[in-house]
Amino acid sequence: MPLRGKVVITCAVTGSIHTPTMSPYLPLTPDEIARDAIAAAEAGAAILHLHARDPKDGRPTPDPDVFMQFLPRIKQSTGAVVNITTGGGHGMSLEERLAAPLRAKPEMCSLNMGSMNFGLFPLLEKYKEFKHPWESRHLEMTRDFIFRNTFADIERILKDLGEGCGTRFEFECYDVGHLYNLAHFLERGLVKPPLFVQTIFGILGGIGPHPEDLMHMRRTADRLFGRDYQWSILAAGRHQINLATIGATMGGNVRVGLEDSIYLGPGRLAKSNAEQVRRIRKIIEKLSLDVATPDEARAMLKLKGGDQVAF
Repeated sequence: MPLRGKVVITCAVTGSIHTPTMSPYLPLTPDEIARDAIAAAEAGAAILHLHARDPKDGRPTPDPDVFMQFLPRIKQSTGAVVNITTGGGHGMSLEERLAAPLRAKPEMCSLNMGSMNFGLFPLLEKYKEFKHPWESRHLEMTRDFIFRNTFADIERILKDLGEGCGTRFEFECYDVGHLYNLAHFLERGLVKPPLFVQTIFGILGGIGPHPEDLMHMRRTADRLFGRDYQWSILAAGRHQINLATIGATMGGNVRVGLEDSIYLGPGRLAKSNAEQVRRIRKIIEKLSLDVATPDEARAMLKLKGGDQVAF
């Protein structure tokens, strides 16, 4: 497939997977999240994907009041598209996961396209001690946990956020079946092109991180959606940069950030989200590709604009 268009860089700033013990550079407080997000935008991220953390101990929180401590600051300091999670954190109810997005009415939200096992428990083997008691429990509970995203859940998010707030979505697809779920909603007319399809590789419970897995997801998306979608790639951990690079050469967009990987290279912790953005931007430009600005990303994805949000 020939190279075409501009590459949208998304930066997922903190997420709900990694814990404070794993990296001293993981942004946890509203101040840290705002600082890292702004720096990532300045480095070239057109979209900022955001979760919130309890500033006392760094655990994931759905509290809209915490989100509102950093969302306005990010909007005031950057032109980047703000993309708020609807996945939240493990164990959160759908009502909790929707609380902040419904209050903020952002241009974009993530939307997970199916229920799945989501195993983080292998990380327990890497750390002998944790700073906070919640961290080990957070990882262990994923041994017997299903990340719930039923058809009814997805329909509610599409109705309440999509129809109700004019929010469009980063459709997170962790496996081939999730692409077919998205095709089902497209056929029913509950989602409208252009779709922003985020294919995710290397999570235990989802599709693996082999380049052939990436090719299979791409071929399937092409078959299901034709030219009615924008493709993006994220890979967990050490696979982050190499799969993003492969995807970019195939005409895809990319996602990096400390939510997905806390590393910059083998054994080397990334000191900020901006470091990862600069790394992938340099690669993209060396491939003779152009990085999309926030306004170009808005045009590509038909977003409502930053002046139509509630923060």
